[in-house]
Amino acid sequence: MKENVSTPIYSITPFTLLDYAHKSACILWFAGCNMRCLYCYNPEIVLGKGTISFEKALTFLHSRKNLLDAVVFSGGECLLHKNSIQLISEVKKMGFLVKIDTNGSRPEVLQQLLKNQLIDYVALDFKAMPIHFEKITQSNLFLPFEKSLHLLVESGLPFEVRTTVHSDLIDKNHMQAMIQYLEQQNYQGNYYIQHFVNGATTLEKLGYSVRELEKENLSTASIKVHFRG
Repeated sequence: MKENVSTPIYSITPFTLLDYAHKSACILWFAGCNMRCLYCYNPEIVLGKGTISFEKALTFLHSRKNLLDAVVFSGGECLLHKNSIQLISEVKKMGFLVKIDTNGSRPEVLQQLLKNQLIDYVALDFKAMPIHFEKITQSNLFLPFEKSLHLLVESGLPFEVRTTVHSDLIDKNHMQAMIQYLEQQNYQGNYYIQHFVNGATTLEKLGYSVRELEKENLSTASIKVHFRG
């Protein structure tokens, strides 16, 4: 993927109470992604180009000091971009909490952020098990995702795992296999199932998604399953 280094940020959401639990935050949406998930809600961000430079973003954030608790780095895939570590470091120096939304494809960047204590919370997207991963994401990046999961489990940093579900792509059996996999990787905590929003503009045209999973008791002794959307 060719990244736009000078203007990597597609847009900024100046205020949200939904994206970082119990915190007021803004969101930096990074253009570009190394996956092409069929159900992706942000095709304009994934396929588009950035319009905002790091310098402009930092100027905005300076104006929000003492007004917001946190900055959420999202996308697209925010960790793809050159100098993302430098930007996150600058944001931390301002006193903000930092949350990263990531597909887990850049474990080497994540490792540096963890080592330097530059992040406070991570939302890790678990797309699918290896047998379905390539079809859903149009990529072969499961092993990097797995390494990112290991890094987060071992770090002790607060993080969540989440999966977007379209009933044509992931069913009860797939979901149970994913939960079992997370247990095998020693993940404990909340697992968020995000229902596909019918009618949304996505990368691929998908049929109607039914919400059968909510009828199932998917939680285990170590993993609590929650539904969103």
